Amino acid sequence: MNTVMQSILKSYARGVVVAVIPLITIHETDIWAYAVAVIAGVVAPALRALDKKDPAFGMVADTLEAEIIKAAKKSASKKKTK
Repeated sequence: MNTVMQSILKSYARGVVVAVIPLITIHETDIWAYAVAVIAGVVAPALRALDKKDPAFGMVADTLEAEIIKAAKKSASKKKTK
């Protein structure tokens, strides 16, 4: 699994954990409450993934990553020639 996929999965996991912890702390036993919390925890990362301008997971993430790698290689080559 590549690092981008790991980052995406971690983002979803954090959202779900943050949504479920309050239910655990108040000893909630209703399964529907947990289902709604899981859905709520997934919504924010999903919206972020759908955002075309989000530099982390959006549609431009691959383009930005390629540009960063290209700039880093260019910078490294400049340092070697000095």
